[in-house]
Amino acid sequence: MEPMATGATPYPILAVLGPARASAEECAVAERVGAAAAAAGWVVLTGGGPGVMEAASRGAVAAGGLSVGILPNAAAAPPYPNPWVMIPIFTGAGSARNAFNVLSARLCVAVGGGPGTLSEIALALKAGVPVWCWRSWRIEPSPDSSPPLPRVFASVEELLAELHRHLASDSTSNIERLND
Repeated sequence: MEPMATGATPYPILAVLGPARASAEECAVAERVGAAAAAAGWVVLTGGGPGVMEAASRGAVAAGGLSVGILPNAAAAPPYPNPWVMIPIFTGAGSARNAFNVLSARLCVAVGGGPGTLSEIALALKAGVPVWCWRSWRIEPSPDSSPPLPRVFASVEELLAELHRHLASDSTSNIERLND
């Protein structure tokens, strides 16, 4: 394997955002998102816990990809990391780890969401990282500002179709390197 050029990103990263207490439908969608990203050669990054995070990680692993969990705790403590996290990053940072999640990503996809998901969406938008949402928070800025807003998808089919297009056009085909 050759060294990377300075400043190069070896693998595009998709952060999947969502609640630990998720519905079965949210988990099914997150698993499909994780699988799509992994199949396109993207690394799937989550908060490493249960719910949406576990489902996205499971989808990534099932598709032969790599899952990373940015964990709130300093050491393993159930339910962190979930069993599908291949690379656990223990931060000891609690909810502050949400910034690490979104700053590491090229794209964030929010599936459902609680307050932690809302904080990740806000941090991503502030950092200029695109956010796509399905059944997640709807944000409306004040009339005097025009910040970037999340892209909201009404249907799972629409989200996945656009995700497949985006991943294919923005992938560096690194899935082979994951399997070396």
